[in-house]
Amino acid sequence: MRRVELEATVRGEKAREVFDALLAWERYPELAPHVRATTVHRSVSGEGGSSSWELYFRSGLLSWSEEEFFDPGALRIRFEQTYGDFDEFRGTWQLRQDADDVHVRFDAEFDFGIPSMEGILDPIAERVIKETVAWAVTGLFPDVTHQEPLPPRQPGRNVSPVGSAAAGDTDENAENTPEG
Repeated sequence: MRRVELEATVRGEKAREVFDALLAWERYPELAPHVRATTVHRSVSGEGGSSSWELYFRSGLLSWSEEEFFDPGALRIRFEQTYGDFDEFRGTWQLRQDADDVHVRFDAEFDFGIPSMEGILDPIAERVIKETVAWAVTGLFPDVTHQEPLPPRQPGRNVSPVGSAAAGDTDENAENTPEG
């Protein structure tokens, strides 16, 4: 199983407000360039929901449907794929109030179930998922810092929000965006 982890701090917000904002899956296509579409099938405050996702991936789409389990008291969102391109995909969002700020941690595990392709597909999927989460959190709140620095987003370029050696490599990023 491949693991994706991302940590961010949302400054000057209340944890419950951040929790509620993160659940606005329908906004993610406008927030993160890798997200082609999201469809919310069901969402019950304080209980859970289900949704479908399409992310630009390589020269096509990465698609899945998931069940979500909301625990506002513990500030935790858990999700698990019910159908889709992954053999397995599940994870959590965990929030914690830290004085005037909110610590956000996203953890996910996935497996395509194709051992011969994991060296090719897994790193790309990890980057696409991590960047999607980073751009969504950054787009939802005015003051966010990430464990890894965000490069500036330049007009006309899809710049990776997760600092890495490939972050400014537009050729690599082009395969995962509407422009590529």
